[in-house]
Amino acid sequence: MKYFIPLESGKFYHIFNHAVGNEKLFRNDDNYIYFLKKYKEYISPISRTYSYVLMPNHFHFLIEIKDKDEIYKYYLDIELKKETSKVKPENELDFDKFVMQQFSNFFNCYTKSFNKKHNRKGALFIDYLRRTLISEEEYLRNMVLYIHQNPIHHKICNRLEDWKYSSYNSILSEKSTLLEREEAISWFGDLENFIVMHTTKNIEYLSTPNL
Repeated sequence: MKYFIPLESGKFYHIFNHAVGNEKLFRNDDNYIYFLKKYKEYISPISRTYSYVLMPNHFHFLIEIKDKDEIYKYYLDIELKKETSKVKPENELDFDKFVMQQFSNFFNCYTKSFNKKHNRKGALFIDYLRRTLISEEEYLRNMVLYIHQNPIHHKICNRLEDWKYSSYNSILSEKSTLLEREEAISWFGDLENFIVMHTTKNIEYLSTPNL
């Protein structure tokens, strides 16, 4: 199935996940902020982020998995900090498995914190990370639009800039960011066209089952 494909170096993916049942992933601002903090800790070292949105019960990210050399350097940094490290040579490291383990560690870390804060037990996310491979620039462009328009699609707000927990305002800003801002804008030609397309083109047709 396409939602179980490996996350390979140098390729773009739409990654998304949903809370179990009727649970919420985020109940307050602190949850959103902590989630992004842990994303930076676990996922930014192995991927580049082009856009994202955090919704009350699900999220979407558009990412590119970093080159194997960059991932291996991060792997070494992790292993060498351990008291008993067993460093594998680069040609023996299962990169796909390592990348997926980073996502697993990320979700587990967030779930433990969320459960403790809200006095709950059990799983918080559905049991696997959904992902789709994106290989065409037009699809990359449409995915950025889809992600940023998600709060409007779900009737949480009426304007893109009103939702705090998406990358839209960060891309428009000149402040320092971990987002690949310039490349994301370049898919639209320039910043002016980036804004125009976000406010005039509706791309709700992109399919993301159950989200």
